[in-house]
Amino acid sequence: MPQAQKQQDAPASKDLVVFSILREAKCSDCGVEIWRGGLISMENGSPLCMECADLDHLVELTLGDVALTRRAKKHSGLWAVIVRFSRSRGHYERQGLVVVEDDLKGAEEECAADAGKREARREIDAVRRVQQDSKLTDAMSAKIRELFPGCSPAEARSIAAHTTVRGSGRVGRTEAGRSLDERAITAAAIAAIRHKHTRYDRLLMGGMERHEARAAIREDVDRVLERWQAPRR
Repeated sequence: MPQAQKQQDAPASKDLVVFSILREAKCSDCGVEIWRGGLISMENGSPLCMECADLDHLVELTLGDVALTRRAKKHSGLWAVIVRFSRSRGHYERQGLVVVEDDLKGAEEECAADAGKREARREIDAVRRVQQDSKLTDAMSAKIRELFPGCSPAEARSIAAHTTVRGSGRVGRTEAGRSLDERAITAAAIAAIRHKHTRYDRLLMGGMERHEARAAIREDVDRVLERWQAPRR
């Protein structure tokens, strides 16, 4: 797909958007060459250089510092989102902002002034998250032992710790998992059994398709579940 067509097909946004281009382009107004990695604006499906788009007085602010980005947007009278097309993911991804330079300096000064307070808040929040995660792991471990009394305390704890990792997207972090829903807990237990008590991983490494590997070890999973559902002796 031509570069200009990709930018024309970018998803609609209420924010002003400029594009970090993947290959060279030419401004449709002044004809200047714009190198790969340069910024353009789109007008009626045609690329404009930042000067012709009246955005050349803006400076780039890359992603990374959330507080600085928030304050730069708040203070800047004019700003735009920088996006770049990801070939591997097939969609546009945000790269940062372009903002008024003086307003960016003001935002940087504000961030420097309260950096200590924000660091202290981050430390408090980090401790709070650790405490919350520990409580969730404890509760899930106990629920696993309730549903599967034949599962050892150590393994129940290991399953709970694995499935509740923050940001992992695993079942323990879903709403059902956090509410200790029986189906979610069972799904976490089955996943652990599949990887730790069957040849599932070896089958995958041998080239077997996932659904075929799961079918091949289903009886093994059922046997372990049946054993775990019986009280430990």
